Amino acid sequence: MEAITPYWIILDKIDGQAVLNKIELVARTCYKSEDKIKEGSAAKLVAALIKSNHEAMLEHFSFSVKFICDRGISHEIVRHRLASYAQESQRYCNYGNNDGGITFILPFYLKYRTPEFDAWKASCKAAEESYMKMIDLGMKPQEARAVLPNCTKTEIVMTANLREWRNFFKLRAADATGAAHPQMKQLTQPLLTELKSIIPVVFDDITYPGEKVVNKDEQEES
Repeated sequence: MEAITPYWIILDKIDGQAVLNKIELVARTCYKSEDKIKEGSAAKLVAALIKSNHEAMLEHFSFSVKFICDRGISHEIVRHRLASYAQESQRYCNYGNNDGGITFILPFYLKYRTPEFDAWKASCKAAEESYMKMIDLGMKPQEARAVLPNCTKTEIVMTANLREWRNFFKLRAADATGAAHPQMKQLTQPLLTELKSIIPVVFDDITYPGEKVVNKDEQEES
């Protein structure tokens, strides 16, 4: 048995300025105003598009992120239907072949060596032992997976355009309604901050409590 903390990987190399330039070119096609393209105009136009809720233009750029999280969180991620997904399959991945056993995602709210942590660890260990026994008895992974809990590690790739990523972060990171799961915010809030440092303007208006505001001028100088 192994317990890890969740994390994410941005799978694409993203040139933030190139993203803005593309959106500007696409948007100006609507009004044949390409002659107004100049240094600095892309950021201003994209900011204006977002402010006016004309976000259809943001659909012209997509990127992918791999989330390493628990199955419960992955079930929430796929609720965002305007995206494409590829997920680790418990039907075909045989965890009985792993030397380290089954990997689980450690809930951050469990403190090490507390009764709550010990109860969680014991339940994971029991699930792992049951799974391995079922595999040894000749059952298929798709059958043995029935005993695995929500905290079992999974890997899921989400590909979406900028408009859908904005919607994703509004619901899962900014959490204006207070409904986002704490473990979801554990993943999405640092990712949102990272994307703000990579792609100018597009995500700047989406914030969350406790977010560290990065001074971009200082960032460029460092």
